[in-house]
Amino acid sequence: MPIRLPSRATTLTLIETLAIGIAGGLVFWWANLPGGLISGAMIAVGAMGTLGRPLGLPLPLAHVILMTLGISLGSMISPQMLHNLVHYPFSIGILAISTFGATFASSYYLRRFHGWDRMSAFLAGTPGALSQIISLATECKADVAGIAVVQTMRVIILTAALPMLLSLIGLAPHAGFSGRGPAASPLELAELAAAALLAAVSLHKLKFPAAWMFGGMLGSGLLHGAGMIEGGLPLPAYFAALIGIGTLIGTRFARISGRTLLSHIAAAFGSFAVAITISAVFVGVVVLVTHARLSDVIVSFSPGAMDAMLALALTLHIDPIFVSAHHLSRFLFVSIATPGIVHLFGRTDEEIDD
Repeated sequence: MPIRLPSRATTLTLIETLAIGIAGGLVFWWANLPGGLISGAMIAVGAMGTLGRPLGLPLPLAHVILMTLGISLGSMISPQMLHNLVHYPFSIGILAISTFGATFASSYYLRRFHGWDRMSAFLAGTPGALSQIISLATECKADVAGIAVVQTMRVIILTAALPMLLSLIGLAPHAGFSGRGPAASPLELAELAAAALLAAVSLHKLKFPAAWMFGGMLGSGLLHGAGMIEGGLPLPAYFAALIGIGTLIGTRFARISGRTLLSHIAAAFGSFAVAITISAVFVGVVVLVTHARLSDVIVSFSPGAMDAMLALALTLHIDPIFVSAHHLSRFLFVSIATPGIVHLFGRTDEEIDD
């Protein structure tokens, strides 16, 4: 079977998307903004997309970006981080309470102040698991456009604002990379790539959430945690992973038209404020009761997408094991509980009135 080359239009779209993402990331990095490579690429691509540019990345490239991000995360793993896993059950339990508290508070806000129907408000208020939420919204004939705006804006705000916030309060570095170790040798890089690819493909076949990113992290983490490899990705590959994930997040935002965005922007900001306030209360509980670092807990409890929050953990030198354990747990909470809640309480307001 002959290999089909991408069309000229597809190739030009890819080149334009990458050029905008690289330019935005490098400008933010040059300005020494915390998390600048990610947030700069994300904002540049998202802004150009809402202005009408047909931006996007092919799925295979997205998988490579996510796996590269996972390899970088895995290179931060140490035996001490693995030992600390025993301290997580309490904070994960608090995260479950925080997740459902933020979800129902955001849902109430959208219904009370913006007149959303029950189903759309609940799905918009549910953090993470965006693909599952959109799928449920389509099946239930909810307001898919509104839900997409609220969910995507939450990720955009968190990805852009969290590095700034953590830097302002002295909990995260600026754009420097002093915390990175040496680069692995060519042979070690080949071993990392092989282990990451094997783990990612295996998890993908098992339909594991965020399989390409977690597979890369698992393969790399096992090699680093066992002391078989000490070095990480070379700096250019590290830069590419951060700019790539920012570009990938920006393409999600780029799919939303300017008119749709403007019509739901107030609901997006308002529901975000409610969710982040609820989350902040539970962050305080965990910090007071456990020995977890405030920066680790803030990123772990932030109601954003797993890939975006783990990318921030990478660039801000935050414990990747702690953050990934909590975001994966929340993904599982949402994936398991949301369909049942939709089934039990998902009737529309009109059906209730009848």
